[in-house]
Amino acid sequence: MSAHSEASHGTMGQLMTGFALAAILSIIPFALVMMEVDMAPSTLVAIIMGLGAVQIVVHLVYFLHLKSSTEEGWTLAATVLAVVIVAIVLAGSLWVMHNMNANMMPMSEGNMVMDPEATPGASMSDHGAGHDAGHDAGEASGHEGHN
Repeated sequence: MSAHSEASHGTMGQLMTGFALAAILSIIPFALVMMEVDMAPSTLVAIIMGLGAVQIVVHLVYFLHLKSSTEEGWTLAATVLAVVIVAIVLAGSLWVMHNMNANMMPMSEGNMVMDPEATPGASMSDHGAGHDAGHDAGEASGHEGHN
């Protein structure tokens, strides 16, 4: 027999335990949001993120059969490396978004009011009229502007 067929993929009881835990860990955050629980948004986000992390562990252990035994050592090492890379990418993304938010000019009502003279349509029509008038005045005085 091959090594794969000898490996245990869990009993029906273990799979049902994993399914029940995954379902409970999905229902709790859903209920917290839908019942509009009276708590700080940051606390609610922390609870949801924590339950999500626990659910990831449940999936890894019960469905992907991730173990720390010698045979499964390389799988565990690859998973740890993937988690570290994802953590670095997420932390870097959050850091960049925070710095962008902190360093960008805030949009207030005063900043959003547009100056009619600074609009592209107004400046083009003013520029065209001024250019024609200046060109006509230059021709009248004998100065064409070309040497």
